[in-house]
Amino acid sequence: MAKASELVTLTAAQMADKLKKGDISSRELVEAELQTIDSAEPTLQAFLARSSEEALAVADDIDTRRAKGEELPSLAGVPVAVKDMIVTKGIETTAASKILEGWIPPYDATVVTRMKNTGMPILGKTNLDEFAQGSSTENSAFHNTYNPWDITRVPGGSGGGSATSVASFETPLALGTDTGGSIRQPAAFTGTVGVKPTYGRVSRYGAIAMASSMDQIGPCARTVEDAAMLYDVIAGYDDHDSTSIREILPSMTAAALQGKNQDLKGLRVGIIKEATGDGFEEEVKNNFSEGIKLLQNMGANVEEVSFRHFLHGIQVYYVVMPAEVSSNLARYDGMRYGLRVMPPADVPQTAANMMAYTREAGFGAEVKRRIILGTYALSAGKYEEWYGKAQRVRTVMIQDFNKAFKDFDVLVCPTAPTSAFKIGEVEDPATMYRNDIATIPANLAGLPAISIPSGLDHNNLPVGFQILAAQKNDELMFRVASALETAFNKKWGAPLWAQLKTPWLDSLSEE
Repeated sequence: MAKASELVTLTAAQMADKLKKGDISSRELVEAELQTIDSAEPTLQAFLARSSEEALAVADDIDTRRAKGEELPSLAGVPVAVKDMIVTKGIETTAASKILEGWIPPYDATVVTRMKNTGMPILGKTNLDEFAQGSSTENSAFHNTYNPWDITRVPGGSGGGSATSVASFETPLALGTDTGGSIRQPAAFTGTVGVKPTYGRVSRYGAIAMASSMDQIGPCARTVEDAAMLYDVIAGYDDHDSTSIREILPSMTAAALQGKNQDLKGLRVGIIKEATGDGFEEEVKNNFSEGIKLLQNMGANVEEVSFRHFLHGIQVYYVVMPAEVSSNLARYDGMRYGLRVMPPADVPQTAANMMAYTREAGFGAEVKRRIILGTYALSAGKYEEWYGKAQRVRTVMIQDFNKAFKDFDVLVCPTAPTSAFKIGEVEDPATMYRNDIATIPANLAGLPAISIPSGLDHNNLPVGFQILAAQKNDELMFRVASALETAFNKKWGAPLWAQLKTPWLDSLSEE
């Protein structure tokens, strides 16, 4: 029997292959991941809830079915973790907020149903910024999550728990949600792969709403191929989601495998000029430039392109997003489910007062800030001046992208302007918001985007390389990302994630 530390450092694709060949069992994999979680969690705190018994039960079922000769999906028996912004039947789902503490959903999100139907054991729910509102996972109501590359630093946000769990080998795969970069920015900070699909390609049914016109569920993984395999499981039309795209999807796994051939001859690549200038650290830009050279070596034609409105995306986002947050979070009122706080005896016992006391106790500072901003933007006299104007600029940004994709097959830029910053270092909300300056435009335009590792800075911290494609051209994005990942790995001699120092795994190896 292989050691836990050996099993968990396999990629999801390798796990799937060994399961199919009978070299390992799903129970062995799940037990190895659970041991890793036990060892790593005191340090990293990536999880909010675990579902160990349920995961082992699914693993045993898959092992039994495989032993009987049943033909199973590729990822059957491969474990996965789920961001706690996605509902899971029978497993506490809180969105990292006190207002939902203790809530056990009576149904599964569509993506969870699809993973269960595939036979993927769910290890637990990962930490996040409360209601996905943040860029560092410091806004969780329960605890911080720490970056496995340097535990004094943030893992990014809002999905820092999913990114950390994948980077630290607590799970080979995880689901995240991405509204303004919450899958891709943590991927950049933790040296992992994060994917935001085309809006509507993956059902939002069962994803707790933050900003509905931009929310998207996507995969977190250590390799592009692994991310593509999970994408193929969760994507597809869903009649529970009115924004779901009704079409048969090509295989993203096949696209990722094709990319490993590194043939990008004739590919037209546009460098987003505005996302490589002021505000981006020199080492981030240097690593990005290395990626550009590798694309050119593989035959791509690279040219700089200017997006006049690209940097306006952050202003647009922080009007549109809080407005949608204000609307979506109005349902948390203490009446139907979740936390209820009654007013003190000397305060009138009215529904309005109960709602006020409940929301005061249940929501954290960042959530309250965005609700207030959004309510103001939607208020009489301000709606057209703020929300209406922001939506018009959003439309212009979409037109800019449509125009650019007539001349370029993909667009590229650094994923984030910096590497991971220290916990508590960024106190000013406006400074924190700027971490998403390069990721937000893809959400505003509904584009697919992926972040892959592009190297380490002088602090031995990962930085990310972002690739954007036109709507519904996710397979091209995967092919290019896989080609560039292969080139980076050859240049480094090993994947970036394999260079992470893991004392929590070392202790398992000694047992």
